[in-house]
Amino acid sequence: MAEITVREALNSALDEELARDRKVFIIGEEVGHYNGAYKVTQGLLDKYGDERLIDTPIAEEGFAAIGIGAALTGLRPIVEFMTWNFSLVALDQIVNNAAKLRSMSGGELTLPMVFRGPQGAGGALAAQHSQVFENYYTYVPGLKVICPSTPKDMKGLLKSAIRDDDPVIFIESEKMYNYKGEVPEEEYLIPIGEGEVKRNGEHISVVCWGMMLYPVMQAAEELVKDGIEIEIIDPRTLRPLDEPMIAESVKRTNRLLIVQEAWPNSSFGAYIASRMQKKVFDYLDAPIEILSAEDVPMPYSFPLEDAVLPSSAKVTAIVKRMLK
Repeated sequence: MAEITVREALNSALDEELARDRKVFIIGEEVGHYNGAYKVTQGLLDKYGDERLIDTPIAEEGFAAIGIGAALTGLRPIVEFMTWNFSLVALDQIVNNAAKLRSMSGGELTLPMVFRGPQGAGGALAAQHSQVFENYYTYVPGLKVICPSTPKDMKGLLKSAIRDDDPVIFIESEKMYNYKGEVPEEEYLIPIGEGEVKRNGEHISVVCWGMMLYPVMQAAEELVKDGIEIEIIDPRTLRPLDEPMIAESVKRTNRLLIVQEAWPNSSFGAYIASRMQKKVFDYLDAPIEILSAEDVPMPYSFPLEDAVLPSSAKVTAIVKRMLK
């Protein structure tokens, strides 16, 4: 195992897949000569040339459409959005074309492509650049949605996404690119649709994904001082969702807390709560709870951003209340 950053894990996955399959290419703003806005594509232009690392104008709808057309002809494009906030410009292409053409063609057409980039709070980037979008895309049949939390998961799932024959929404976090973790040095894949237990515990199940894994892990370290062991479930893939893993955990602990960076209304966390209410209702010793970001546009100020987001202190307080 090697300890590397999320940025390096993503770069390694892209490098390996570009080398493995000449049909793979990357298209987006600043992906080539600038080495990526977050340096995820660092060094790939020099290695593979400007036919496979394609810089575009600021035109998300246009280069998303180019990627869809390329996928329909048998190529495997990776469309990078500088942030998922900008994907709103390309929403029609993603939802009405990428997600639907395989079904509308009766399976005659495939769209082996990945849309990737960061979402969420980025550190004083304010309301228009700090939003969470997983619920937008999990709503749409025909898309797979991946939201990993660790360097190992980022690399293994991105490689799987690139090889998948359906369009995949691959969501990262702006704050996580420098986070480090252990990654196998040999090649590996992580199957799409399989969650992982990040920490075993007996008192309460906590489901979280993406950036939220880290405050939850911190809360776990605090809670153990009070004799409270929380089980942390990271679904990793939101669509398809590993419902059996979550359900089996709740059957053991009899309580469920969902922690998400998203706003509370119409959120993916609410969907998980709905599914678990149906599957494991008879096992619950307390109502399912959801900890979300505050229901406000993100402020610009650093302290106010911290106040809006779920934190380890908020997780700790809710867990203690649920166990009373």
